[in-house]
Amino acid sequence: MNMLDTFVKPMHREGLRFVGIFAAVTLVGFLIWDPIGWVALGLTIWCYYFFRDPKRAVPQAEGLLVSPADGVVSLIETAVPPEELGMGPEALLRVSVFMNVFNCHVNRAPIAGKVTAIAYRAGKFLNASLDKASIDNERNSLSIEMADGRKIAVVQIAGLVARRIVCFVSKDQAVRTGERFGLIRFGSRLDVYLPAGVQPQVTLGQTMIAGETVIADLAANPPARTAKTE
Repeated sequence: MNMLDTFVKPMHREGLRFVGIFAAVTLVGFLIWDPIGWVALGLTIWCYYFFRDPKRAVPQAEGLLVSPADGVVSLIETAVPPEELGMGPEALLRVSVFMNVFNCHVNRAPIAGKVTAIAYRAGKFLNASLDKASIDNERNSLSIEMADGRKIAVVQIAGLVARRIVCFVSKDQAVRTGERFGLIRFGSRLDVYLPAGVQPQVTLGQTMIAGETVIADLAANPPARTAKTE
């Protein structure tokens, strides 16, 4: 990888319209007053960076469940999956990944399988790092059934400034581990509900990379991982 590849990343098509708008504002800004133009140019660069869609090295071992989002692990706790998915009343271990406005916001499938349910629910736009955001905020929930019949739930949750959840897949569609399945605009969170008895291989505060960081090993199911902040 050369230096240019380090800083210049592909942009997702969802960002083309927004970058075009910012670029037009930048042009007008320079016509009005140079300082306005420079500020608008900075915002245009940020908008491009927000919609970046870099390639990822997806682990290929059987049973590895990867992070669906870039960001930081904000919560690890037990909770009942969204009722609209019909996965039952049993509480499962939930790992939440919080994305700020500087993270890549392209979401990737945490595991290979068949999408058995997709359910959108309107809601509030609370700070996505809060626990109650999983219940109160606007969300889009997916259930993915693996080859062994077990299911995981992955939930896109809108945040304080997010106003658009985008989902690229449809019900009954097969997805690969790390495959792009959606995007949330401008700050949000992803929840993953692990199958019963599976222990997480991530810890609170850990930085996650979508499609790369392993959240759990469903095949071996080692003990929960611990970490020390240094």
